[in-house]
Amino acid sequence: MTGRFLKFFSPFVRIMPEIKQPQREVQFKEKLLWTILVLIIYLIMSNIPLYGVTAADTTDYYYWLRVILASQKGTLTELGIGPIVTAGLIMQLLLGSKLIKIDMSDPYDRSMFSGAQKVFSMFLTILNIVAYLAGGAFGSLTMGNAAFVFLQLFFAGLIIILLDETLQKGWGIGSGVSLFIAAGVAGQVFWNLFSFINEDGVARGLVVGFFQALGNPNYDVGQLFFRANRLPSIFGGLTTLIIFVVVIWFESTRIEIPLAYKGYRGFKGKYPMKLLYVSNIPVILVNALYANFLFFGQILAGPTSGLRGHGFDFLINLIGRFHPVSAGGGKGNYLVPDWGLLYFLTPPQGIAQLVADPIRAIIYLIFFVFLCVLLGRVWVDVSGLAPRDIAQQILDSGMQIPGFRSSDKIIERILKRYIPTLVIINGIIIAVMSFSADSLGALTSGTGLLIAIGIVHQYSESLAKEMAAMQYPGMRAFLGMD
Repeated sequence: MTGRFLKFFSPFVRIMPEIKQPQREVQFKEKLLWTILVLIIYLIMSNIPLYGVTAADTTDYYYWLRVILASQKGTLTELGIGPIVTAGLIMQLLLGSKLIKIDMSDPYDRSMFSGAQKVFSMFLTILNIVAYLAGGAFGSLTMGNAAFVFLQLFFAGLIIILLDETLQKGWGIGSGVSLFIAAGVAGQVFWNLFSFINEDGVARGLVVGFFQALGNPNYDVGQLFFRANRLPSIFGGLTTLIIFVVVIWFESTRIEIPLAYKGYRGFKGKYPMKLLYVSNIPVILVNALYANFLFFGQILAGPTSGLRGHGFDFLINLIGRFHPVSAGGGKGNYLVPDWGLLYFLTPPQGIAQLVADPIRAIIYLIFFVFLCVLLGRVWVDVSGLAPRDIAQQILDSGMQIPGFRSSDKIIERILKRYIPTLVIINGIIIAVMSFSADSLGALTSGTGLLIAIGIVHQYSESLAKEMAAMQYPGMRAFLGMD
């Protein structure tokens, strides 16, 4: 039976545009073509400016999180994938915590749940647009301009949801969310390596700047090892490379539990559990939480907040005290916290900030590790990765652990020796890697780098499966693709 929660969303689900699931087998080449097409459309939208907005008058509330949200300031992708990710996380948490009753084995309930998630994404899109306009993110707009900006972002948000659904329904490879984040991180890394814009006597791009420095007798190449003002440096490039290799190694490290088929003697298998058991999910959850704190914190405690000047600025400063910084090139400004809760929840950006205020770095790292571990444990419980869920999956597959009775309680007790520890290790490793990338000046944000590495690893596995299934169609069921 469909619960009240889905019944509330059902009228909206009926009027929402939908991408139909393919009624035939989509070939690998066609999937690849659709994936490239979706990415091209998103990149085009990321370069179409919002009509009616003057860039110099804007304030970038999401400056620190642009890469993670796969968004571009002042364009049709201003909100990026933020509403989709937030809606997905909230719906999964509601489902996993049993606050909403949905039978995921029922095709109708499953489709309604997916539709409700799309509708919720649109609700959050509208909420974000209204908050943007009310908070003055686009400067002072006339009623007509504000309405036109609202419509542009509303339809852009709808298109982004449909692009993601196109890949999710099986027309492409992976998901739109993952694809857009990976493309954004790759774009920023490419910009920081090959940009020709002159910054400190040589080009901003590390590779271009290095060769320019070699040909300039007045410029010391050693200055490129550490550069001021968060410019790409050789040290940052090495940090990026090292973190990439380390995370890939952690992603490939597994603990294997021996299994045997109950009905067939001699047939054995293994249940692999990655050292990074929940991968980069904890750091995504923490940053989704932080993104909302930062966004509303800037509106409530920013320099232009209507709450200031009424005698309780001290309390507002406890949330955060911000100073505006020009984004350069007539692109408005963004706010940088220099005190308050949001200051201590912001990672130091580069070695200079790390050395200038190590107390802040320590407090941030402690909070970050704690939240990654805590939310990682929550995610395991709500996403079907808990010991009780894995134990039931093993039994349902007709397998058991050799030397132990075939009981879900016994298998669950054995899994509890590993999974809780793996979740804690996962949270600590991911938090430390993200912190290191931010504070040591990597070529992109620490969280963005970790997410992109995980996505690239997942895409490489998906591509390998697709190629194997194309050459050997009989392996599709074995690879879990049917």
